[in-house]
Amino acid sequence: MNTLFLDAAFSKQTERPPVWMMRQAGRFMPEYWEIKNKYSFLEMCKTPEIAADVTMLPVDLLGIDAAILFSDILVTGEAMGGDLSFTQGVGPKFANPVRTLKDVDALEVDVVDRLQYVADAIKVIQQRLNGSIPLIGFAGAPFTVMSYLVEGGSSKDFKLTKLLMHNQPDVAHKLLAKIAKVTADYLNLQIAAGVNAIQIFDSWALALSWNDYQEFSHRYINEIIANLNRKDIPVISFCKGSSVFAPIMAEAKPDVVSIDWNADLLNIKKSLPAGIAVQGNLDPHILYADQPVIKKEILRLFERMRGENGFIFNLGHGIMPDIPFDNVKYAIEVIKAFKY
Repeated sequence: MNTLFLDAAFSKQTERPPVWMMRQAGRFMPEYWEIKNKYSFLEMCKTPEIAADVTMLPVDLLGIDAAILFSDILVTGEAMGGDLSFTQGVGPKFANPVRTLKDVDALEVDVVDRLQYVADAIKVIQQRLNGSIPLIGFAGAPFTVMSYLVEGGSSKDFKLTKLLMHNQPDVAHKLLAKIAKVTADYLNLQIAAGVNAIQIFDSWALALSWNDYQEFSHRYINEIIANLNRKDIPVISFCKGSSVFAPIMAEAKPDVVSIDWNADLLNIKKSLPAGIAVQGNLDPHILYADQPVIKKEILRLFERMRGENGFIFNLGHGIMPDIPFDNVKYAIEVIKAFKY
């Protein structure tokens, strides 16, 4: 296996930074749309062969150093009892939002058997990868999953979620504790099925104040990581807002903290405890730019991180759907040509 990604995740020396990109198997690829136009998004997630097909697209077309399972952060919310659907141009919707203690009590936690399709997909993907590169599994962090359950979908201001946290903190904590239990079980299912690494996505943590992040997000991520069967499995913690929250994120003892693009990566790295790697943190909008600009910005980041063990190249968040495929491919070629 090309262990470049795993070596960097465990803060070992590498000859160059490994590369993978959030949303690397996605809507910027014509090949993705060839599949997406035949199936609904949930069908793609729940059919192991199709999930494997999509997972393998960036492996075959881009030559990245790690694959990431094709799935969605909201499958845990659905397994607990959420009525989940995805609509083109609208995004995810829960038809039965969770807003009262009764709603929370109705959610189930012994649901890992409902997520067996993910374990089945992992086994198919690992057969296809055949030991070539590592496979990353993932889950949504409790706060982010809670926000979708409470809002009933995406939100610009998370007003209902924050009202629940501030007016009924006991109800919010009961909901978060349930999601955390399901998430730990789900990630352990993925580890048992054969993933080589785990990433926890707290996509909407940037909506939180410092104190609320500690109480309503970090506390539960800490609990999840403590309950993982993580021997030889690096754990990556990501949130939008990590440039602010990185010091707290490190307290949960992940192997890697994935940083958004608002911070200087070296400064963050030096502020973290020894042995914690960093992942990031190119602004994904740079991939819209002309190729000489893309090269300049990647090399600027690499020169800044020169001599640092424990650095995985990634974006500060996911690839946008209309970024030109050729620019993504070019970026990966620049990265793979680099040597420390």
